[in-house]
Amino acid sequence: MMLVLLVVTGCERQKTRAMLEEGNAVYYWRTDLRLDSTERAFLQQYHINKVYCRYFDVVMSESGEPKPNATITFSDTLPDSIEIIPTVYITEDCMHQKHEGFAEKLVKRILQMNETNNIHNVREIQIDCDYTSKSRKTYYDFLKEVSASWNLGQPRKNLGQPRISTTIRLHQLSMEAPPVDYGALMIYNTGDPNKWEERNPILDYRDVYPYLNRLDKYPLPLAAAYPVFHWVRDIYGVRVEHTVEAEEILKVKQAMEKERKDLSRSIITYHLDEENINRYKPETYEEIYHH
Repeated sequence: MMLVLLVVTGCERQKTRAMLEEGNAVYYWRTDLRLDSTERAFLQQYHINKVYCRYFDVVMSESGEPKPNATITFSDTLPDSIEIIPTVYITEDCMHQKHEGFAEKLVKRILQMNETNNIHNVREIQIDCDYTSKSRKTYYDFLKEVSASWNLGQPRKNLGQPRISTTIRLHQLSMEAPPVDYGALMIYNTGDPNKWEERNPILDYRDVYPYLNRLDKYPLPLAAAYPVFHWVRDIYGVRVEHTVEAEEILKVKQAMEKERKDLSRSIITYHLDEENINRYKPETYEEIYHH
């Protein structure tokens, strides 16, 4: 009986994961949507079919209520072949308690931005939050409310079922899965910035290794997001720059996909920017986006 149960459970998990379509994507994390020729060529060369575009952040106001911050402007448009996914970053302290009407206001703001900027055929939104065990329940309840508001938000002819996704950090793999359609697994910012002399805080295989055995058990479909950015910080008057070597990214990618093969289906890089594009050779991007 136990063997039958295990087989059925395994089949159901594979069936669920298959719902996440194969494709290449990027995050866009600047405050103005404006693409140069290098960035447009990148989208075409690597067959990018989704852009997770940060619309705005949500931070706590002095009055103790969530408020939008750093809203994007749209000076440019994406190619028609690319799906835009409005993405909102919410600071964790916004989830320390429930805020009545917050989810509905957030969805309405996204819909208004789409309408104002003639952005059509949006079928998905993504919420980014570094939730903890303290804020998890409030955040998951919030996601359910966002989903309900998004489902009612606008007619979606021929777009299929509207979707909600959320970011998943490695430490969140040990928690119950959130009530969304899939997660974008953030395989970056894995280390402690205060220990920068010991390990690269953007990505180090040694920081990823302890989480590898959790991947295959995680029930939510997952896209994999890899870093192509770098940090420049001032620490006690000393300029410190962090860049991840291509070999390290590919080593981590190989290890992740060995534990969970479907992580190669949907690949995202963070984030689209000419400087980031030029940081790595085309062969590196080909390997990152290899399915």
